[in-house]
Amino acid sequence: MTNIVVVFHSGYGHTQRIAQAVADGAGAHLLAIDADGKLPAGGWEMLAAADAIIMGSPTYMGSVSWQFKKFADASSKVWYVQGWRNKLFAGFTNSAAMNGDKDATLTYLWHFASQHGGLWVSLGLMPSNDRAAKRDSINYVGGYNGLLTTSPTDASPAEMAKGDLETAYAFGERVAEVARSRSPHGEPR
Repeated sequence: MTNIVVVFHSGYGHTQRIAQAVADGAGAHLLAIDADGKLPAGGWEMLAAADAIIMGSPTYMGSVSWQFKKFADASSKVWYVQGWRNKLFAGFTNSAAMNGDKDATLTYLWHFASQHGGLWVSLGLMPSNDRAAKRDSINYVGGYNGLLTTSPTDASPAEMAKGDLETAYAFGERVAEVARSRSPHGEPR
């Protein structure tokens, strides 16, 4: 059995809804970064025990939220001893615009994982990019290196696109599948 943690910050609830769908697909534990950029008690221990860490943040001003950045900066003690080396990592982000510079946020998450010596898991889904595609289609936003979701600024988390939630669930399943394919010591089987 694999131990997967979804660590995320959500400003308005949209990223939290995506995090829940990813966690449901992966059979993962949710670990929320609070409004002050801190993990709850036992959070660092959860991450240390994880086989895979899936990270999520809204895209604000072309990058992760400051709360996520504070968490990332606080991980420097783990980085120094390479405590997350060879763990699987994956990432997701949500913003209001269809593009919204989400790729910059995923690139930040990928760099963060790489600095920790982690191994990145991509989305692994083809985009829905033909004329028959609808907003509720799987991977309509068209991510490859991670999960991209979109929620209009005047939409509540309950109004998020069905296709984004289904893509999030499938992304969680993919990370879990890759994690299961590794030995208990982190090497591919």
